[in-house]
Amino acid sequence: MKDASTTLMYREAGESAEVIERQFARSAGRLAELGARLRANPPRFIVTCARGSSDHAAAYAKYVFETQLGLVTASASPSVSSIYDAPLKLEGALFVAISQSGKSPDLLRAAQAAKDAGATVLALVNVEDSPLAAMADTFIPLHAGPEKSVAATKSYLASLAAVLQLTACWRGDGALDGLLADLPGQLRAGWDADWSPMVEGLRDVQNLFVVGRGLGFGAALEAALKLKETCGLHAEAFSAAEVKHGPMALVGAGFPVLFFAQDDGTLPNTLAVAGEFRQRNARVLLAAPGVDDEDCLPLAAGVSPLTAPLLAVQSFYKAAAALALARGYDPDVPPHLRKVTETV
Repeated sequence: MKDASTTLMYREAGESAEVIERQFARSAGRLAELGARLRANPPRFIVTCARGSSDHAAAYAKYVFETQLGLVTASASPSVSSIYDAPLKLEGALFVAISQSGKSPDLLRAAQAAKDAGATVLALVNVEDSPLAAMADTFIPLHAGPEKSVAATKSYLASLAAVLQLTACWRGDGALDGLLADLPGQLRAGWDADWSPMVEGLRDVQNLFVVGRGLGFGAALEAALKLKETCGLHAEAFSAAEVKHGPMALVGAGFPVLFFAQDDGTLPNTLAVAGEFRQRNARVLLAAPGVDDEDCLPLAAGVSPLTAPLLAVQSFYKAAAALALARGYDPDVPPHLRKVTETV
């Protein structure tokens, strides 16, 4: 059987530390200037727009922007502009479009509509000569390099890192500088974490929940998507605050639930929900910083809640490549999918 370490998904996920280190260095000047402009003329609110993994990065960005900048951040559906052609009142807003390719027609239409409606358009994009980068008022290159695996990995983590670097430069108070400096090293150390219990625990299942909350909810969304597309698993993501409002009725003995947690105010609730699932004899897999419990997926203690999701998702990608092969799938060739999805 093909070894996971030979897959593009595994190898590209393993480049994340190098990608983010390069991104921080190359984008420092651009983002320092952008941060100064945003401090001088702050937007009234922020709107994100994206699809797929990039939309999961936008879910993370919402919590970062709101907790670190105090600016309300909402998600816009590209279809509102591309299908319904509905005018939006966006004067004074910052419209953040996130895309690996920068080519999807509906995202381009939404970004142009936002610009016409008075928003400043900022693109986080990996392909620097893409139509989205050209259209935006300004753009942040992800510097992930070519990504050949259909399943996005390093470009997703680079999007999260770009959100953090933007936020640090926008604040301009140095509060997040140490966090950025430590992140590449933490990612390198975290790559060796043993998440094989996830491979063994999910090898023979057909359905599962993935649960996160707050800064970790985007990680849950991303993991559920990757389990669908690379492993043929029906995975659904829920907030730890919402999973008991109906979905829990499906959870019984042996039902698998994968938890992502970070050490902030959401941790006690997330651990409590995991404990309640265990009482139902569910098969619980838990990734939480410093928690060494049964069915634990290791995540280093003392990690900032802002960076814990990046470390968890990197380890998840590595395990997902192995899980796909164990289930008889090639993670680099998901059925019915291609790298760039051009939605109208």
